[in-house]
Amino acid sequence: MAYDRYVAICHPLHYNVIMNLRLCGLLVLISWMTGALYSLIHSLMVLRLSFCTALEIPQFFCELNRVLQLACSDTFLNDMVMYLSVVLLGGGPFAGILYSYSKIVSSVCGISSAQGKYKAFSTCASHLSVVSLFFCANLGVYLSSAATHNSQWNAAASVMYSVVTPMLNPFIYSLKNKDIKGALKRFYGVVAIKRPIVLGVVKCL
Repeated sequence: MAYDRYVAICHPLHYNVIMNLRLCGLLVLISWMTGALYSLIHSLMVLRLSFCTALEIPQFFCELNRVLQLACSDTFLNDMVMYLSVVLLGGGPFAGILYSYSKIVSSVCGISSAQGKYKAFSTCASHLSVVSLFFCANLGVYLSSAATHNSQWNAAASVMYSVVTPMLNPFIYSLKNKDIKGALKRFYGVVAIKRPIVLGVVKCL
C-alpha cells in the first residue's frame, strides 16, 4: 500500500502502467510465499525442541515466543532465528514504507494549493494509522518477550496486530472508495423501500 500511494501521488500519470495487474499479483504472491516460508521454518525448528508435560500457553493462540518460553531444551538458535526474521521481515518493509512516505512528503510539499495537500495526505493517513498499529503491537510482543512475562499485555498486543488490524482493512481500504459507498447507499435504499410499513389500527369502542 505504501508503494501504491507513492506511485499514485508521485507518478499519477503513470499509475495505471506501473500498478498493473501483473505487478499486483506478484506482490501478493511474494507476500503469501514469505508468510508460508516463515511459518515453515519456525515450525520445523520447533520440532527439534523438547517440552515438558502438562503445559499451558498463556495466550489465546500458539504464538511463537510463548511456545519457545515453555521449551525444556535450549532455545538459543530458535530465539536468534526469530529475532533475525523479525528484523528482516519487519525492518525491510518498514524501511520501504519510510522511503515511500519520504518521497510522498517531498512531493506533497511541492503542491501549491492547501486543498491538494490535504487530499494527498488524507489518502495516506488511514494506511499510516494501520501500519503504525500493526508494527507497534507486533514489535512490542516479540521484542518485549525477553524482558517481561506479562501475559495479559502480550495477549492484548497480539489481539491488536492479529485481529484488530485485519478487521480495520475493509473499513479503511473499501469504505473510502466512492463505488463502494454508492453501492452501500443503493443497497440500504432498496432495503428501506422493501421494508414493510406497519400501520397502527385504532379500534373505536
